[in-house]
Amino acid sequence: MDPVDIVALTRSLVDIDSTTGREGECGRWLADFLRGRGWAVDEQGVDATRFNVIAMPHAHLAPGTAHGAPRRSHPAASVVFSTHFDCVPSFFPSRVDGDKLFGRGSCDAKGILAAQVSAAEQLRREGESRVGLVFVVGEERGSDGARAANQAAAGTAGTGPRFLINGEPTDNRLGLATRGILRLKLRASGRAAHSSFPELGESAIDKLIDALIELRGIPLPSDPVLGQTHYTVGLISGGVAPNVVSAAAEAEVMFRTTSDAAEVRKAVTPLERRVAIEHVLDVPPVKMTVVPGFDTAVFPYTTDIPFLQAWGEPLLFGPGSIHVAHTADEWVSIAELTAAASHYVTLAKALLRQA
Repeated sequence: MDPVDIVALTRSLVDIDSTTGREGECGRWLADFLRGRGWAVDEQGVDATRFNVIAMPHAHLAPGTAHGAPRRSHPAASVVFSTHFDCVPSFFPSRVDGDKLFGRGSCDAKGILAAQVSAAEQLRREGESRVGLVFVVGEERGSDGARAANQAAAGTAGTGPRFLINGEPTDNRLGLATRGILRLKLRASGRAAHSSFPELGESAIDKLIDALIELRGIPLPSDPVLGQTHYTVGLISGGVAPNVVSAAAEAEVMFRTTSDAAEVRKAVTPLERRVAIEHVLDVPPVKMTVVPGFDTAVFPYTTDIPFLQAWGEPLLFGPGSIHVAHTADEWVSIAELTAAASHYVTLAKALLRQA
């Protein structure tokens, strides 16, 4: 087997628009690429047009596992590399300028995917057959791909993977922990009236503002590793016209959690005197396995890891900086990609010795 050209593979993936919801073409290209290198590939359907790409070094997939077929078996790999191949908008193609490889997804996370494939191929060349690949859709918008992939590994307790090496931009450091998220919607109700007689109405916007001011003073949970829970008021809407007392208003609040979300929900209960609180989304914080000899860090973002529990004990590692992911000139260092492939090999070997 020839070594993988990480730059060429990254550019091929980047040049296919796989904005979340449009991953089908990229998934087909990736599945064909891996089959061409001898992997047993399952195109695990997520919806009518999108699928995860799950690859094993030998024919460990149940017969008839074509795109969307129900029978799957993924018990063979002890260590699995995983990341996502969907991207945020807006798409722009790849280019290389010196050591920098630009393009949407170059950093988050198609360069990571290429480095993982390169590492897996090196391990295969050395005779290692206990490493698999799980590449998912939908990470940027709710992790529906990861949830589907988790179902594919469910029921393999005792025979399934021991470790999951998930790839996100960590500057080639191992993640000690990641924060969770809790999204709440605050809804205020009022009574409409002509603004020249405000006493005849009840302003929902005023109620919402009062609730948000009160929120500023509420103590939120903290953790010795992850630090203090914080939040952002990301969306506000309300009212129908400047000369009408508002009958309805709402705000969406995103908490970056460091503990069980129930603690945050309990802390904000006093706001229910002013607004109704609707639960939108909860992703728990995660503390992860580490391997000696690597720099480590805590990361404030969330990943697919909470939804891939059936794929083994999680590690988080990848080239590139989160500070350039999602930006208008997203890029990744080619030297860092190459180094990451070597680091992935080292991590996998250390974990395989444990497995």
